[in-house]
Amino acid sequence: MIRPAIVIVTPALADANNGNWQTATRWARMLSPAYRVRLAGDWAGGDEALMIALHARKSAAAAARWKAARPGAPLLLVMTGTDLYRDITTDASAQACMASADRLVVLNELGMHTLPVAHHPRARVLLQSCPLRRTLDNKTPRHLRAVMVGHLRDEKSPQTYFGAAERLRHRPDILLDHVGAALDPALGAQAAALMASHPRYRWLGGLPHAQSRRRIQAAHVLVHPSRMEGGAHVVIEAIASGTPVLASRIDGNLGLLGDDYAGTFEPDDAAGLACLLQRLVDEPDMLPMLRRQCELRRPLFESARERAGLHGLVAGLLTDPEPKPTPSGDPS
Repeated sequence: MIRPAIVIVTPALADANNGNWQTATRWARMLSPAYRVRLAGDWAGGDEALMIALHARKSAAAAARWKAARPGAPLLLVMTGTDLYRDITTDASAQACMASADRLVVLNELGMHTLPVAHHPRARVLLQSCPLRRTLDNKTPRHLRAVMVGHLRDEKSPQTYFGAAERLRHRPDILLDHVGAALDPALGAQAAALMASHPRYRWLGGLPHAQSRRRIQAAHVLVHPSRMEGGAHVVIEAIASGTPVLASRIDGNLGLLGDDYAGTFEPDDAAGLACLLQRLVDEPDMLPMLRRQCELRRPLFESARERAGLHGLVAGLLTDPEPKPTPSGDPS
């Protein structure tokens, strides 16, 4: 029996080394036992039975060609971040792509709040996953090592991390590592200048994914100060590694960590982030509390759960693309 063919269109390929690429490759692995899966940066034709498109604006042209060439074939659109929290309110191509999709997927539990109500019947929540890692229990108590993992661009708000580092110059017991390529050269220049003047801030540049995961696993805390996120994979990787998180109080983070999570600060609030980092050192109960909160969320990001949800979505679209009402959060 010939397996049905699926194309996954992602605006980011391997050289981007970002969350969209990680999502696309992970889904290709999950689907490949049952389907023939092709990854592509665009679509100009093919005989696939289903398109999965990541990012409403960046995949809009490919999705439009798909709908024109294959009007009966379903389109599953994944809202990955800047499209959900910016583009669908300002960009006509993103709005048209969203309207044409047979299913919409959001990657955090609060993502539905941002979608226009008219699109809710076609939308599903599907949380991402990553392999669990052993929690390292031998981390030194002599200092706190924080790590931020995110390319240097405005949406990730590295300026908040820079500002917190400046406020923590007087704390020799707080070390700040930073992993990410300088997609914005001006932000790269700021990171380089800060590293030259600050003995406890290290900008490590872009690293391979496996090395970034090891840095997250070894750190006492992951810092994630983004202004907008669809469902940051680095937050999931931290939770799966037993590393607590300090994150900006935005839906994309709270939709992973829980809206009652104690380790959050307002977006762009460098002083608030610096205060939390100091509390992790000065208040002995703070870090264990965040670790316990993250441990409670860990089962949500297991691979089997994501795989089942993804296969349910795909099988449902290939057999009956008409949306059916489902309870909130049910991926089927």
